[in-house]
Amino acid sequence: MTLALNRTKTTEYAFGAVLAALFFISLAVLENVLPRTSMLFTVLKKGAIYALVAVSMNLLNGFTGLFSLGQAGFMMIGAYVYSVCTIPVSLRGAVYQYFDGGLIQFCLPYPIALILAGVVAALFAFLIGLPVLHLKSDYLAIATLGFAEILRALFQWDKLGFLTNGSNLLRKYTVFRSVLFPFAVSGICIALIVMLVRSTYGRAFKAIRDDEVAAEAMGINLAHHKQLAFTISSFFAGISGALLAMFQTTIQASQFKSAMTYEILLIVVIGGIGSISGSCIASFLFIACSEWWLRFLDSSDLFIGAFQIPLLRPGFRKVVFSVAIMAIVLFYQKGIMGEHELSLSGILRQLRSAKQKISMKRSAAK
Repeated sequence: MTLALNRTKTTEYAFGAVLAALFFISLAVLENVLPRTSMLFTVLKKGAIYALVAVSMNLLNGFTGLFSLGQAGFMMIGAYVYSVCTIPVSLRGAVYQYFDGGLIQFCLPYPIALILAGVVAALFAFLIGLPVLHLKSDYLAIATLGFAEILRALFQWDKLGFLTNGSNLLRKYTVFRSVLFPFAVSGICIALIVMLVRSTYGRAFKAIRDDEVAAEAMGINLAHHKQLAFTISSFFAGISGALLAMFQTTIQASQFKSAMTYEILLIVVIGGIGSISGSCIASFLFIACSEWWLRFLDSSDLFIGAFQIPLLRPGFRKVVFSVAIMAIVLFYQKGIMGEHELSLSGILRQLRSAKQKISMKRSAAK
């Protein structure tokens, strides 16, 4: 039995590695065929970034049962740390033109700055978690949302302009050009989260989510594990914030409003609370629908032959998008994937089930 399970896991890992290799090869080919300004690349880049932050939020909300709404704040910290640390010294005078070139006068390599973005976000999460993780449910959500809004106001405060550039844009830092970069970084980070969820710590997180009293009776230190989940989730949110800064090429604290957290929460709910693959799938669907596939609905002069389509006007795509989200929530109350994961064994199981149903229908017809 153990040998069979090991073989199944080995087969799944090999299958996943082959799929990942084929996917990256396909992306490399597309980059050389399609123009860099193609909307496809925009959706792929932003989808990969949102997939990471959605999975990090799912680690906290879905696997540990902590309802936090501070993800945008930790993304902002990561974005600012990365941006500030990678602006070339020769260009700092132009960026910090109102603050005498800023306080920091060094430039870090982008891999180090990327990791540092996650570390600083995790440090803030650790300090914030000390007072707020004793709260439960809605109170925790309100507290974390409040901290995120406080941080956003502080980052725009002119008194901290020597570090954050106040309410002005941060720019001229290192950005990525290839679509492979955000996929590689997000893929590695999500793989680490998957390993964490499957470890003993992941089982402890799930036990806390299911029943805190029973988990504590089993010897699980609730405060320690909640703090750990909150800090790790914020670390990956900080990295996703740095990736978002690289994607946008400019960054400003006003971009990280509470609406961004609600979007991430919506992605988690649509994909399935407690499903990592569901969060990834929902991220790409959300970005593609909101920024690409439904854009034609904003055109007020769209014709089919000689007939002008009524109702279409700027902003109408948001109405259609909202209706589509409501339909998904109504018909898939646990999300697209529920608590399940996309795996080779699951696909084969579904194929076998479909084959059995077809054979039963044929035999019944005879």
